[in-house]
Amino acid sequence: MSSLSADTPPVAWRERALERLSADTFDLLVVGGGITGAGIARDAALRGFSVALVERDDFASGTSSRSSRLIHGGVRYLEHGFFHLVFEASRERRILLRTAPQLVRPLRFTWPVYRGARIPRWKLRAGLGLYDSLAMFRNIGRHRGLSRQSVLAAEPALASDRLLGGAEYWDAATDDAALTLANVLDAREHGAVVLNHAEVTELVTDGGRTTGAIVRDNIGGASTFVRARVTVNATGPWTDGIRRMVNPTAEPAMLGTKGVHIAVPARRVGNGAAVTMLSAVDGRVMFCLPAGEQTIVGTTDTATAASPDEVRATRADVEYLLASVNASFPAAELGARDVTAAWAGIRPLVSTKNSGDPASASREHKISAGSTGVIAISGGKLTTYRLIAEQVVDRAARQIGRGSVRCSTAIRPLQAPPRPPVFGLLFEPIVEGQQWTLSDATRAVQNEMACTLADILVRRTKIAFASRDHGIPAAARVAAAVARHAGWDAAECERQVEAYRAEVARIFTIDP
Repeated sequence: MSSLSADTPPVAWRERALERLSADTFDLLVVGGGITGAGIARDAALRGFSVALVERDDFASGTSSRSSRLIHGGVRYLEHGFFHLVFEASRERRILLRTAPQLVRPLRFTWPVYRGARIPRWKLRAGLGLYDSLAMFRNIGRHRGLSRQSVLAAEPALASDRLLGGAEYWDAATDDAALTLANVLDAREHGAVVLNHAEVTELVTDGGRTTGAIVRDNIGGASTFVRARVTVNATGPWTDGIRRMVNPTAEPAMLGTKGVHIAVPARRVGNGAAVTMLSAVDGRVMFCLPAGEQTIVGTTDTATAASPDEVRATRADVEYLLASVNASFPAAELGARDVTAAWAGIRPLVSTKNSGDPASASREHKISAGSTGVIAISGGKLTTYRLIAEQVVDRAARQIGRGSVRCSTAIRPLQAPPRPPVFGLLFEPIVEGQQWTLSDATRAVQNEMACTLADILVRRTKIAFASRDHGIPAAARVAAAVARHAGWDAAECERQVEAYRAEVARIFTIDP
């Protein structure tokens, strides 16, 4: 079990983590605290390996907190022929529904079909039949065809003109950042040393083999050499940057495509559950997804050369999503002023010479080891993170001569972070009308390794996504509430508020 208790004061747990990073030699050093790196750290720790996980920013601070929040088989991949990926994803969805029911929940989808649609009714029924079969008929429920009346009974706000009927099928939803954090916390519970805001600045080699990395504590400023038998590059969109620390001329292994989502008031859209749409703009498959008082609309899929640190939605992205949802829900009449939040993430797809249309690029993953032995992951998706982790740790285990130690994550429960009841002033909502309270903020610092206001308001809660002002008016009050637990004085509280304003601008600004 980890010596770094969840109840250890924040300053103390970071100091102890840094001490262990500098003193120990680890079986695995995992670079990158998104869902893939978190899954790898948990899998390896459960197998009894000594593990260090470091993340430059916060856990899930990149693509892993900006997804569609779906655990899905990938019904839209069928028309591109990615049957193996759909089979894998369907199996992983089933595993997560069984092992993490507090984090992954069933979600019903309605898919309406209109006269002249790119995908006619017969093709949809055939595709969903194949979808069920690739899930070995063990999904939450089998798909069923819907008449026009049944579609409107399920989703009365949908456009009725030219509506022929449709279908109902099942997938699953999650809180992407919470799923990532659950993996990180369980890895720590089983002995891993995990540290956010800790940046790899250099990979260290000896005799042509990578022996670890120089890691800088971005909060305290100190750097340390972390020794490891195997180093894993699980940095997603930043994969090529880490690879070029060893080989500056390395060919790109990652193709970045931008996915943009918007949040709009659910009452304006009127969707009862999830709806699969074919965009009226270009016929792409996209979704309207329930998220409390919000409906999330997404996603786009466009090639981008933007830095993953600076990728944002543009006005054109937002207009495209609004036009698509308004065509499916005509009474919504949504405009730019109705967008609560807009955000973008980069999908780290495998780069190939034949990479063309981003929508048809494979979502499968690739695991490779360079000349210095660093294991790197390209591609992959949220749904298949557990399988990717299993395959990476299998490979690492063979490198260190312990290949007989088997994975247990397919059967071992994954618990959501506990939320004990709190009374008094801490029960006060952070933002009126939303579920998160000041107790959630203090728990994030005390138990969930939150080190900044952005950690609290963007990832431990979803306030930044659910509020038009992104929680900025509440930031000073949250800073004051957690100051004692975080070790912040008045000057640091002010600095945290200003840093949070900058982080909100970085993530949520809509570019021209």
